Amino acid sequence: MNLHNLKPAERATKSSKRIGRGQGSGKGGTSTKGHKGAQSRAGYSKKLGFEGGQMPIYRLLPKRGFKNINRVEYSAINLDTLQKLAEKLSVSEININTLIDNGLVKKKDLVKILGKGELTTKLTVSAHAFSKSAKEAIEKIGGVAIIISGNEKIEVTKVKIEVEAVVEPTPEPEPVTEIEETVPESIQEEEPATEVEEKKLEAEEETEEV
Repeated sequence: MNLHNLKPAERATKSSKRIGRGQGSGKGGTSTKGHKGAQSRAGYSKKLGFEGGQMPIYRLLPKRGFKNINRVEYSAINLDTLQKLAEKLSVSEININTLIDNGLVKKKDLVKILGKGELTTKLTVSAHAFSKSAKEAIEKIGGVAIIISGNEKIEVTKVKIEVEAVVEPTPEPEPVTEIEETVPESIQEEEPATEVEEKKLEAEEETEEV
């Protein structure tokens, strides 16, 4: 096989439609666009849901109610779920982070505590909303229901332990002991002469002069 022998497989390619090449081509005159009408003109744009002029289906179907754009949706957690979680983790406080870590809610969810089930453990529960029955059940056994705002995030404070650098005291210099230096006899100073020796020297000097 050479470069000049290369060709696509049979029926792998299709020649483009040649329109507007006269009546003999079979696609001359109106060029397959028909006589007059929207699609025969340049710049035609079909609108979404257009069904050729008949009543579109979105107008045929009945409408009922409305969608409240200010609706606030909560993830519901019942009292029996809190009881199981407290027994499993052996804790007395449950907040949003506890529910997220155990896969009960997602990070962006708003949590509402509902009153289904029985709560026997005294708990401090933090959530975005409480039903009336749930709040009464928590406070009945001495617990606390804390309502937090939607934008509030409970951050786990990490205790930072600062280790002070231990400065070792500088050792005191040892007292310098005086070392007696031995001076050789040749360097030692001559002892002062006595009076008798001085007189002898004077007498010798006088005799030498005479």
